[in-house]
Amino acid sequence: MQPEQLKDFVIDRLEDLKAKDIKILDVKSISSITDYMVICSGTSNRHVKSIAHNLIREIKDQGLMPLGIEGDDVAEWVLVDLGDLVAHIMLPQTRDFYQLEKLWDPKWQDAAEPESSGLYS
Repeated sequence: MQPEQLKDFVIDRLEDLKAKDIKILDVKSISSITDYMVICSGTSNRHVKSIAHNLIREIKDQGLMPLGIEGDDVAEWVLVDLGDLVAHIMLPQTRDFYQLEKLWDPKWQDAAEPESSGLYS
């Protein structure tokens, strides 16, 4: 499956599984690890785990195998590595704490934070 097709497939599955606040980050230009990061939230640990497990099952049904799965034991943040796409399924408070969108999207900046002009500013 091509990266763009994989992205569309994953987004469709996440929407079907009632994932919240789905964000797609195109990180091709800033990462050699993956082309896309998809970040979404679940409403509880059980919902996060359910989204991840169902996504993995759907991916396997397409004949693909995840390269890695992390965090499904606690289910505050489950990472599903699909090679060209990495899915982050998180509890809202975990997502707020780590702010992956801010870390990986060079265009994203909180309006409340002034731009730093130097390394030690």
